[in-house]
Amino acid sequence: MIPQSPPARQWRVPPVLLVAKLLGAVVLVALGLLFAEGDRVRVALAGLAAAGLAGWALRDLVAPVRLAVDAEGITVRQGFAGWRRLPWPAVEAIRVERRTRRGLTAETLEIDAGESLHLFGRYDLDAPLDEVAEALHAARAATG
Repeated sequence: MIPQSPPARQWRVPPVLLVAKLLGAVVLVALGLLFAEGDRVRVALAGLAAAGLAGWALRDLVAPVRLAVDAEGITVRQGFAGWRRLPWPAVEAIRVERRTRRGLTAETLEIDAGESLHLFGRYDLDAPLDEVAEALHAARAATG
């Protein structure tokens, strides 16, 4: 359920990612059937992989909003389609972590709420993570 007060700002999965996942599922089924050569195991494996990808896409369709912020705190996606409300006093830290390995840099937005740590990537929020962190810090500062 979406929080009672309307969110001041929301971040969601980019729609193009949903389409890419669904197309990937269709391509997996097509390739499985095309290269099956009478082998049912290949078809079954392609079907399982396609079902997993379609399930992942279904989550993006059912619950596209991953993060919302308002004057009372932050709301994060939990589980397949649930919400978890984090009031500002429960939020200990908001930071963008950068890790470089083998020439590639990975960024993650971390929201530390004491007993829970919520991680978001660039494609979870469809926005640069530095901008999201700045918006969260500004919303927190605006509450006093």
